[in-house]
Amino acid sequence: MKYLPTIGIECHVQLRTKTKLFSEVDNDARGKEPNSCVSPVDYALPGMLPRLNGEAVRLAILAGKAMNCGINASSRFDRKHYFYPDSPKGYQITQFYEPIIGEGYVELPSGTKVRIEHAHLEGDAGKLTHFDSYSLVDLNRVDTPLIEIVSMPDIHSAKDAHDYCKELWRLMCFAGVTYGDLYNGNMRFDVNISLAPEDSKKLGTRAEVKNLNSFRSVERAVEYEISRQTKLLNAGEKIIQETRGWNDATGKTTGQRSKEEAKDYRYMPEPDLPPIRLSSEFIENEAKKLPLMPSDYRKLFKGLVSDDILEILLDYPTLMMRLNEIDKKYLKSISNLFASVLLAEEKTAEYLNDLPTAEELNDLASMNEKKELSSTATKEVFLKLFDPQMKNRGTKNIAKELGLIQENDLDALRKIVDIVLEKPETKKAQEDYRAGSEKVLGFLVGQVMKESHGKANPSAVQEILKKKLS
Repeated sequence: MKYLPTIGIECHVQLRTKTKLFSEVDNDARGKEPNSCVSPVDYALPGMLPRLNGEAVRLAILAGKAMNCGINASSRFDRKHYFYPDSPKGYQITQFYEPIIGEGYVELPSGTKVRIEHAHLEGDAGKLTHFDSYSLVDLNRVDTPLIEIVSMPDIHSAKDAHDYCKELWRLMCFAGVTYGDLYNGNMRFDVNISLAPEDSKKLGTRAEVKNLNSFRSVERAVEYEISRQTKLLNAGEKIIQETRGWNDATGKTTGQRSKEEAKDYRYMPEPDLPPIRLSSEFIENEAKKLPLMPSDYRKLFKGLVSDDILEILLDYPTLMMRLNEIDKKYLKSISNLFASVLLAEEKTAEYLNDLPTAEELNDLASMNEKKELSSTATKEVFLKLFDPQMKNRGTKNIAKELGLIQENDLDALRKIVDIVLEKPETKKAQEDYRAGSEKVLGFLVGQVMKESHGKANPSAVQEILKKKLS
């Protein structure tokens, strides 16, 4: 029997606020000692009341608008009860009944649209580190502000699951709502996979794979689950609704616990936080701050940059902003330089933090177009634009200092060619060329380049040689 996979994805996005969602504690615990970024509110000591971080609300609006979602003028918080060692309160403050972000959609590069059911604000749990005979708890992450984005079950392949997660990551990074550091858990994906016969109108029983933090892991986990569930169904067995973990090393999922339903969490309104009321003017003003999104760049650069190169560069929001400032006639050549030269460098991330100006990049492309710089020299000058010691020198000055500007003066080139043709060691090559051996022309061009100390324009030299030897 053939089965249709149906995939829904819940994504937790850590917001880039300075402080936590309900307390004035540092929200950046990277490199900090365990349990050092906490407050009595995070510990849930008696009498400690939460206070809502307004910046998290603003970032949630931007996130919603990036996903073409409606923003609810009224939303409120609820308590989600569960008991776990990294959750001191015994409940999570989240939004269940009235989330801040309503319905919307994410359009994939292929044109496929994945609907967003809603997204809500919530505080994160802590972190457990497990050892052989004991576990340690770190509460630094408690009440880190998150938005949880819930998709509709519109995805039906591992590739689309991969592409959805990547596009969602791009949207959140371009909107500036998260740092997007997947390694440090700034975005995490919970993937629900179910299988049903192709002609069935009912969805199958789902398994949820938790806490995936790479697009490749999402794709591999979905592929594995489709294979695992297909084998079970073909053997006449039932799929158990459960939470499963992913092991990147083995490429397999393993059962962890039965999947809870909403009733198991005993949701109730949060009594210590008032509802959020947003005016239409406030929502509109915040929405205007949304910068250009990946889809905007795809439209702007259509026909100017190849699709495959553009999809590579769209992983870097600051780079796309700079490319948008460049003269459109140079956009293709500069984009190719970034994709083929810079992104192959070990210090790519460091370089992208301090990009050359649009003027410097325009000058570089112009010099290459005018044959003032060879392709090799263009790449060399391009990398020097990122060298702190070369900052603000200007493209032309850097090229001059490196001695890379090509000689294009035809009269000067003719004189150099004449010098080379007078040399005894080139006489045989000249005779061979006149006898019909065109391959020796490369040798003669090389001799002229040597005589000019590499500054002669090879194309112009070749044309001069052809005329003189004809």
